[in-house]
Amino acid sequence: MRLPVSLERPASVVADLSDTDDASVARTAFARRTTAKATTHALRAVGLLLALGLLALLALLSVAVGAASIPVGTVWDALWRFDGSYDHTVVMELRVPRTVLGVAVGAALGLAGALMQALVRNPLADPGLLGVNMGATAAVVAAVFVFGLTDPGVYVWFSFAGAALTAALVYFLGTRGRTGATPVRLALAGTAVGAVLLGLVNAVITVNEFVFDELRFWQVGSLAGRDLEVLAQVAPFLLAGIAVSLFLGPALNAVALGEDLAAALGANINRIRLLTALAVVLLCGAATAAAGPIAFVGLAVPHVARLVTGPDQRWVLPYSAVLAAVLLVGADTLGRVVLPSGELEVGIITAFVGAPVFIALVRRTRAAQP
Repeated sequence: MRLPVSLERPASVVADLSDTDDASVARTAFARRTTAKATTHALRAVGLLLALGLLALLALLSVAVGAASIPVGTVWDALWRFDGSYDHTVVMELRVPRTVLGVAVGAALGLAGALMQALVRNPLADPGLLGVNMGATAAVVAAVFVFGLTDPGVYVWFSFAGAALTAALVYFLGTRGRTGATPVRLALAGTAVGAVLLGLVNAVITVNEFVFDELRFWQVGSLAGRDLEVLAQVAPFLLAGIAVSLFLGPALNAVALGEDLAAALGANINRIRLLTALAVVLLCGAATAAAGPIAFVGLAVPHVARLVTGPDQRWVLPYSAVLAAVLLVGADTLGRVVLPSGELEVGIITAFVGAPVFIALVRRTRAAQP
């Protein structure tokens, strides 16, 4: 039975209602996505603030703990009302520079590792993959062996130059051929160059007692004996490297989609590679000069950061910096109290922490292969 004409809906009205319903659903879905994204960003921001708070607590503990424990109240007085007493002098001239340097070096290594893993899209990559750390180490060994330099504030320039030259050599070797600088070619070139430099370093240290004595602690990674002058020498490079790293976050998100798709989206792949390599050189060169070649920090920390943030490099990079600083400062503090007398160098502690993580990553990677 047909309805009266007055009760029937024209087809145009029905179509308008259908369009209105679709638009309402779309607006609702968009609002939900926007709310979920805002909530995710808020949670990540809160997590980063908590990590910064943990870093501040560990830094205060690092200043208080040592061969002779200093009460936290005395540490606080030394920071704000320095009176020249023995405890205040120990805090301001020995422990504060060591702690600040640990924060800076840790942040640099964490950022460098996150950059390397994002650039080559390899979870097992770290700053040593391009031979940068070994290039910086070889340059410092050469400075001590050839010129007799013993001041970290002087041979920091050799470390930076060695890291830069090694990165340039690796990039040159990796770009040879028709395929250009693919991640695999860069990794292979870096491994080969790093192996050659490692052999040279070991040869010099073995045959020269002076070099061995000067670098026996530095070679395993140490924050002991470093003052604010060393930090002042490397700070410009560290700040520049950190700034470039954080700027690269959105670009590295595009690279994660694949180089072809990233190029289709307008990303300049060669410029991203060069800027990433520049940041890694700045960060690793300065960190290695200041504290020696510390292993596993750049490898392990970015994985922890991605567990919290997901793959978004805009969050992975700052999280990696903060968490790596937490790891290094905590490891340095632990190294001072783990032995009845003396202390373990921070590079040894990070190796104990990082080696099991590396083994777990290798096993997981093999299991994931067909």
